Amino acid sequence: SIRKETVSENLAYVLYTSGTTGRPKGIAITHRSAVAFLYWAKNVFGTEERAGSLAALSLCFDLSVFEIFVPLSWGGCVILTKNVLHLPLVSMQNVTLLSVVPSAMTELLRMDAIPSSVRAVILGGEPLSSTLVQQIYEQGAVQYVYNLYGPTECTIGTTYTMVARDEQKAPSIGQPLTNAQVYVVDRYLSPVPIGIVGELYIGGAGVARGYLNRPELTADRFIPHPWSNEPGARLYKTGDLVRYRVDGQLEFVGRRDLQVKVRGFRIELEEIKCALLEHPAVQDAVVLIEDDASGDKRLIAYVVLDERQTCSRSDLRNYLKQRLPDYMVPAAFVPLKAMPLAANGKIDRRSLPRPMAGDRELRATYVRPRNKVEQAITRVWQEVLQTEDIGIHDSFFDLGGHSLLIVQVSSRLRDVLEEEISILTMFEYPTISSLAAFVQRMENCSSALLKDQRQRGKKKNNTREARKMRRSVNN
Repeated sequence: SIRKETVSENLAYVLYTSGTTGRPKGIAITHRSAVAFLYWAKNVFGTEERAGSLAALSLCFDLSVFEIFVPLSWGGCVILTKNVLHLPLVSMQNVTLLSVVPSAMTELLRMDAIPSSVRAVILGGEPLSSTLVQQIYEQGAVQYVYNLYGPTECTIGTTYTMVARDEQKAPSIGQPLTNAQVYVVDRYLSPVPIGIVGELYIGGAGVARGYLNRPELTADRFIPHPWSNEPGARLYKTGDLVRYRVDGQLEFVGRRDLQVKVRGFRIELEEIKCALLEHPAVQDAVVLIEDDASGDKRLIAYVVLDERQTCSRSDLRNYLKQRLPDYMVPAAFVPLKAMPLAANGKIDRRSLPRPMAGDRELRATYVRPRNKVEQAITRVWQEVLQTEDIGIHDSFFDLGGHSLLIVQVSSRLRDVLEEEISILTMFEYPTISSLAAFVQRMENCSSALLKDQRQRGKKKNNTREARKMRRSVNN
């Protein structure tokens, strides 16, 4: 048999990300790129930090490679959990290294659920605020907070910075990792001065092989490296807009295209639009991202519907759920008679109405709370979802709810109803009416059990009294 030698340019893994045309892209990462990142991590994180890494992220996230292989490669251990929000269920004393997206870290702080053993926190996947960093440091045990930036096409991370305790301005995305190169250039691929916004291009050992079976797309995004003498060297065109600060740190500004990040998931808005346009009742569509009252990001879909067909919000949501992952399904749908257009004929996004302006037309029939339990649950949902317009048949997830908000609802319902409402129960009963019915069944079972216990106790007492009477008669 022929024995082939394993070399550094062999494929290590393929991760898929959302595509602008509605077709996901498979990014091919070699062993060379992954090993280069692991060696960087060994040099940055000491033995104490690498001792116990919490592995809570999905394997579909490239940061999971960090969680699993950094400790295993350099003498640490991996602590497994289904979800980072389940930290109280794991051996907390062993977790020394915690890698999460900022939105999940915010929820962990609210729950006061960061293990006292954690020494280093790595945040990535979303913009990071200085307020969140200071809240982490105030936990006392955490000694280092890192901001890690990098597209999947460049193997987990490209730049990083250790954010200081007294940092007042928004944290930068730092400087390049070992064996990584970054260039901030204009449209002509010429470097721009300090303080001027340009597009970020990345070179070095982390650059992926390309997109799996997509040679044209690979050629468009991975270009020959104009400033390298290494044969075959390439640069990855990120589409991210950045600028150099006077201190030499890179500052993230935004995206050149319509790619966004929601709770750490990288999403192409055009992919959602393409899926919507495949629905027979949708004539036109546009998808935007906005901040809700709590500062969390949510997706909003604006649709022009064929008046000859009937289409509810539930129809659209169910249609998208069959074609897209849950995190890509918009939180709100707004029907329009026509898209507002600017003078150049393009959609005038600033003129699009706020979601609640027409949201009712695509929602389930509105029904007010009918009893005290439904009223209590409704009040909690209104507080957490930051909206007053909630009916008992509206789905928590249709209203923009997600796993982080479920934790808040579960905690508040426990205080209000004095009943333990698990996160799993919330997924099983996503409407106020179904959840209230579940709570009432619990209360009825508890009442029946208490009544049965009282009857058994009364029966025992009657038996004791009868025995006493028989003894007295016999005597």
